[in-house]
Amino acid sequence: MKRSPMTLRGAELLRAELKRLKSEERPRVIKAIAEARSHGDLSENAEYHAAREQQGFIEGRIGEIEGRLGAAEIIDVSAVAAGGRVIFGATVELEDQDSGVSVTYQIVGEDEAEIKSGRISIGSPIARALIGKSAGDVVEVTAPGKTLSYEIRVVRYV
Repeated sequence: MKRSPMTLRGAELLRAELKRLKSEERPRVIKAIAEARSHGDLSENAEYHAAREQQGFIEGRIGEIEGRLGAAEIIDVSAVAAGGRVIFGATVELEDQDSGVSVTYQIVGEDEAEIKSGRISIGSPIARALIGKSAGDVVEVTAPGKTLSYEIRVVRYV
């Protein structure tokens, strides 16, 4: 099985969702199915079919989370001695060399990436360009239609 990197935060969020699904959502939908069954004819019982569909979604999500956690290589970036280099899990402050605009990204696993929250996937072009570099380095990132140039201002491990 191929291991995939995941931050400690990402693993904690998945574990919390898994706990909620198993301890709250699953029992709630099982109760809804039992209640709908008590109403009689299941062939025309919309509540029953809706509850069964929801149960399928919940069980699917539980399986998906368990699979992700099972394949995860959980990395606590605060415990890694990276010597100022950009590594998986690092938070990097960049300055666009053309516009002077600063952006901050944390490099995370594929499942955790959310650009609006400043979390970019380890497989993204910008993350690949940053890995192994240090503060003060300038990196070139090829974007659709142009090449962007960023100076690494700060590298943090939180």
